[in-house]
Amino acid sequence: MRKLSTVTDYYVVVSGMSPPHLKALYGDVQHQLKQVGIQCYRRSGVPDAGWMVLDYVDVIIHIFLPEAREFYAIESLWDQADRIA
Repeated sequence: MRKLSTVTDYYVVVSGMSPPHLKALYGDVQHQLKQVGIQCYRRSGVPDAGWMVLDYVDVIIHIFLPEAREFYAIESLWDQADRIA
């Protein structure tokens, strides 16, 4: 993203299969990163809305239900960015 945006270096976009799955992914990401000393700068969204986001400044993690991911289509906003699998 560095070549395209000054907002962040990386966007991570993932799908969960249900609101509880979104909540579990959200919680585990925070837990794992906190274990290595990385604190979340900002968080938003709720599982029942179908999306959640964690902002770690250099990395922004979007967690969607499949329907919300398709609706928001944020990957299309950054389709010129290099993809890392």
